[in-house]
Amino acid sequence: MVQPVGPAHAQTSPEPDPRDQGADRDWSEGLGLLQEGARRLLRGLMQEMEPALRDLGTRIDDLSVYHRPELLPNGDIIIRRRVPLESEPVSPPELPREGEIDI
Repeated sequence: MVQPVGPAHAQTSPEPDPRDQGADRDWSEGLGLLQEGARRLLRGLMQEMEPALRDLGTRIDDLSVYHRPELLPNGDIIIRRRVPLESEPVSPPELPREGEIDI
């Protein structure tokens, strides 16, 4: 004969231990120190990168002259210009005549 199973005892959260209140304070203080450290780190990185980013900005044309970046199947990323630059025709390199070897 199978007996019916009654509801489980309600789970109550344990009463907070007064000794743990100091740990909560330490935890929040540690979190505050971590946030301040991250802020200082990022601020320092921004100051270091600012000259390089300004230089990069002077070298890059207006971004509207480019298409969106494309990811190729081999993993390469290409960024095409909307209007290609006019380039000089490239002549093929001169190949040595048969029998001539340049060492």
